Amino acid sequence: MEPRDVTVAVANALFFDFDTAALNELLAVDYIQHNPDVPTGAASLLDIAPALKQAGFSTTVHRVISEGDLVVVHSTFENADLFGAHTLVSFDVFRVEDGKAAEHWDNLQAPPATTASGRSMTDGPTEIADLDKTAANKALVNAFIDDVFIGGQLDRAADYIVSEPGAYKQHNPMVADGLDQLGAAFASMQQAGSAFSFSKLHRIVAEGNFVFTMTEGVVGDTPSAFFDLWRVEDGLIVEHWDTISAIPAEMAHSNGKF
Repeated sequence: MEPRDVTVAVANALFFDFDTAALNELLAVDYIQHNPDVPTGAASLLDIAPALKQAGFSTTVHRVISEGDLVVVHSTFENADLFGAHTLVSFDVFRVEDGKAAEHWDNLQAPPATTASGRSMTDGPTEIADLDKTAANKALVNAFIDDVFIGGQLDRAADYIVSEPGAYKQHNPMVADGLDQLGAAFASMQQAGSAFSFSKLHRIVAEGNFVFTMTEGVVGDTPSAFFDLWRVEDGLIVEHWDTISAIPAEMAHSNGKF
């Protein structure tokens, strides 16, 4: 099976069917886990599946993006208290090797009741298009992260993001639509002592008009993980989804968050 097929099969076995036999066949023996609360190794997931079933856990998959051996799944979890909240928006990233899921990263965030843009954390386009522009779109987002997020050159954001009023569609709950509102949100967070800063881009996965980035940084003084999904159209970023979570000092393994 292709990496996308393996990942979808893993998600079905773990999150929909709670099928430990199927899951056992799909996971590498030395499966590497980066979720801070789950021990590394395949056995831990096999233990989790029955507990999820008992809890009435359910999943809605919104998007699947694949490049090479990495596959990103954008989902909403319900009855997800075992993972920290009743409802969670998740980005799960799987690395597939020799037909089995070999490594996993994720970032979970509880969605608020209201958002600044009126958009949810998951709605919006899902269709993958412009496959011939994958490399160009990936390069655009990579440069944006390097220059604007890590480099701090906020004045260059218009080089990468559509600038017409309201054209940049935002799904981060704290930020309204529009490039100008992104700048205003950063300024407001700076004044409140909860500014974002970014230190390292760990992974980038692109397929057509969608580009996913996994970045390390801080919110205020708290080490944090930023999992972002960007939609690109005509050479500019036009839409953004994300999840942000704190990186705990202690984890259930020694693999780190990234």
